[in-house]
Amino acid sequence: MPPAAKADFSGVSSQVSATVDETGAYMVAAGDSLSSIARAVYGDANAWERIFAANRDQLTDPDEIKPGQMLNIPPKP
Repeated sequence: MPPAAKADFSGVSSQVSATVDETGAYMVAAGDSLSSIARAVYGDANAWERIFAANRDQLTDPDEIKPGQMLNIPPKP
């Protein structure tokens, strides 16, 4: 039996794109974290605390965000 052909992933690229609408809202996608959202929106993963603070009404733990959840994203400082 001949070996299986290897998959060619040369045309595959990876991209993270944060979409913050005009009201400053962001819908959490699967695999998101506050730090990954902060990196995509602000260019600084350490700015996750700004997002957490702006969403204290719905977040009690920064590690527990859920896909489909709408977060308020404060403007860049």
